[in-house]
Amino acid sequence: MLNSFSSSFLSQIEEITRIIRVTQIEKLDQAIDILFEAWKDKRWVYIMGNGGSASTATHLASDLAKTICDSPNDKGIKALALVDNIPLVSAMTNDWGWSDIYNNQLNTFYEQGGVGIGISVHGGSGTDVAGQWSQNLLKGLQYIKDRGGKTIGLSGFDGGPMSKLVDAGIIVPAESTPIVEGMHVVLHHLIVFGLKEKIHDYKKQSNIF
Repeated sequence: MLNSFSSSFLSQIEEITRIIRVTQIEKLDQAIDILFEAWKDKRWVYIMGNGGSASTATHLASDLAKTICDSPNDKGIKALALVDNIPLVSAMTNDWGWSDIYNNQLNTFYEQGGVGIGISVHGGSGTDVAGQWSQNLLKGLQYIKDRGGKTIGLSGFDGGPMSKLVDAGIIVPAESTPIVEGMHVVLHHLIVFGLKEKIHDYKKQSNIF
């Protein structure tokens, strides 16, 4: 007989299995294509996330800069997680407010043709004591879209407004924050290693080694 923990664990495994079955592969391909063009054109990628998604943003920035490379002589993607500079983020929040933390940084860092990636469990829907969630992230993505850049979103639940804002919206159709956050890491690894393979094939065809 299963105890309550074992029953909960099996239930979550079943939920993860269901999510994997319904994941929209074409959305992953769209994200890979956008990032491949950024790599080819030496464009910047700006990644945004709050809370647990902030750590995923940092992890993804690292993978885009290093993991897609076959060797130390290769070039990765110029990727920046806009949560990483603690003195800058805390100064801007203290002086100008958290609601504009991403577009205020983009005023300095954004370069034409850059790609924006937003990572948010609820995709900008839902509220708490501070008000509606992740509006700063939506502002950052809109900043990039308004300047002609491409955007990618990783969200959960029903995708929220972010899923309709971005060019490639990947939704984890689950109503559980830990499952969504965990699946975002899985999906970001699928994107990174799909991109790595695409770059490798391109270099092979172009004799770039």
